[in-house]
Amino acid sequence: MTVAKDHSWLPRASCDASCMHAGAAPLGSRPAVWTRTTLRITGALLLFLAVPLLAVPLPGRSHLQRAYCRLMLRSVGVRITVSGGPIRNLRGVLVVSGHVSWLDIFSIGAVLPGSFVARADLIDWPALGVVARIMKVIPIERENLRRLPAVVGAVAARLRSGQTVVAFPEGTTWCGLGYGPFRPAMFQAAVDAGRPVQPLRLTYHHRDGSPSTVPAYVGEDTLLNSIRRLVTARRTVVHVAVQSLELPGQDRRDLAARCEAAVRGTAGRDATHGVHGHLTMAA
Repeated sequence: MTVAKDHSWLPRASCDASCMHAGAAPLGSRPAVWTRTTLRITGALLLFLAVPLLAVPLPGRSHLQRAYCRLMLRSVGVRITVSGGPIRNLRGVLVVSGHVSWLDIFSIGAVLPGSFVARADLIDWPALGVVARIMKVIPIERENLRRLPAVVGAVAARLRSGQTVVAFPEGTTWCGLGYGPFRPAMFQAAVDAGRPVQPLRLTYHHRDGSPSTVPAYVGEDTLLNSIRRLVTARRTVVHVAVQSLELPGQDRRDLAARCEAAVRGTAGRDATHGVHGHLTMAA
């Protein structure tokens, strides 16, 4: 993946290629790998041809987006499970979660479809760039701090208009075996708009339930390598745990801490005592 220019604010992850080996699993026989890879790529390409339907302003468009994302996940060998609180049919909600992969867009879209705050160069990626434009991605240049207030303002405007917006407050991807702190900037949009925040706990697993780094897109990894790992894997399961809504309050840092505690499973404890970095996760 492209590494942004360095500055003191730029979020950094300690994840690299070694993380992929740590969360890997046996692929199976070569014929089995070839068969499932061919079927998955074919299915994903066919679904990609239907992407323009997402741009049609039809009644129940959010249901169409949700169904499309679920089909895309299934086509690349990913099954989704959802747990936790009810998904409230509210307008103008900021959705936040940890960030592991480009696949997060489909994983979250399968539960709470909306527009995303995403790295600006996503627009230029093959295939995914088309999806990003249709889903009205709000581009953010992480290396350009001067444009951050404009991005926050754009998010707040969409929240006020009743749109659902998804943001990844870590500011960069982690492998799933580690995580970074939630940056408070995007939470200012919810404070300014007076809209609630919906935290989601997003985790990827192998079919036996053990943590998986297969979908991860970190370090010097390329998009093609990330896709290759995913479509050749036997089965990947993404689990989305819906947490309680958080009211915006007046302090973006407090809001960020509350949401991070909910996403990490430390709600009710002091979120500032969490350990950022790589963890040993139980299966």
